[in-house]
Amino acid sequence: MGAYAVKRFLTILPVLVGISLLVFSFVHLIPGDPAVAMLGERATPERVAAVRAQLGLDEPLYHQYWIYLRKVLQGDLGISVIRGDPVLADLMHRFPATVELALSAILLAIVVGIPVGVVSAVWRDSVFDGLSRLVALTGVSMPIFWLGLMLAWFFGVELGWLPTGFRLDTDVTVRPVTNLYLLDSLLAGDARAFLSSLRHLVLPAVALGTIPLAIIARMTRASLLEVLSQEYIRTAEAKGAPQRTVVLHHAMRNALLPILTVTGLQVGHLLAGAILTETIFSWPGIGLWVYEAIQARDYPIVQGATLFIGTVFVLVNLCTDLLYAAVDPRVAYD
Repeated sequence: MGAYAVKRFLTILPVLVGISLLVFSFVHLIPGDPAVAMLGERATPERVAAVRAQLGLDEPLYHQYWIYLRKVLQGDLGISVIRGDPVLADLMHRFPATVELALSAILLAIVVGIPVGVVSAVWRDSVFDGLSRLVALTGVSMPIFWLGLMLAWFFGVELGWLPTGFRLDTDVTVRPVTNLYLLDSLLAGDARAFLSSLRHLVLPAVALGTIPLAIIARMTRASLLEVLSQEYIRTAEAKGAPQRTVVLHHAMRNALLPILTVTGLQVGHLLAGAILTETIFSWPGIGLWVYEAIQARDYPIVQGATLFIGTVFVLVNLCTDLLYAAVDPRVAYD
């Protein structure tokens, strides 16, 4: 297992280098002078020169990449042109909000999606199976911005049950420890802050988790149906094993690899920052931060966030590969 983990880690290093090259090329793909594009055409020559020097645009291209790579390896993702703050510091401040939202969404998708997929596979072609497939198809096809707006309008505006923006009520504060408000409020024993953060989390988590839920449910059904058609399953049923044992003990474990694959991909997508969901619900995570940076043409933020998002996605896929080996030891030997 250890050798397999090292081997898989070494294979992602070229991918990370490729991501850094793409992110570095981002600024140079901007038409015209990137410094002028960031500051606007009315910027003074002195300000333009200062930004060019800050970004290293006055150096040869190969030297620029080396400087950029060296800074990244030192944890320096640059300075925000608009705010003047280190990009990495802002990133670390906002990332926990995205983690809290993404983990809530994927937890909802797993807790609901896998049981629905299992029941659909066991009761194949039943009314429940047909209805669940219809709902899953609708969930995959539904634009997330429309769903988010409808949830905010119906449950927030019309019914007034849930808040439609931000992470806490205005009169509630949480002492930050991890910046995961649910966890921090529990650590502080503050029930009011916990309920407030939970209420604010419900609508964006449901909106963000709908598509992963539908995908996981469909993959669980398809994978389990394939396993249930195998000879050893029919043998277990012929020996009189209870259906619960056949499905959960024999079939489900062998159906897990495709489910793990699609779940890992969805976690990577969600942790990368759901720009639409965070923008609709004013959720102060990476997605909203990048959206505001794009509007302001603050390209150091966009560069740093893109590099970080790509790295997170690759690391999540690595963890998924390692889970393969934990679920099926034959993977490590292969």
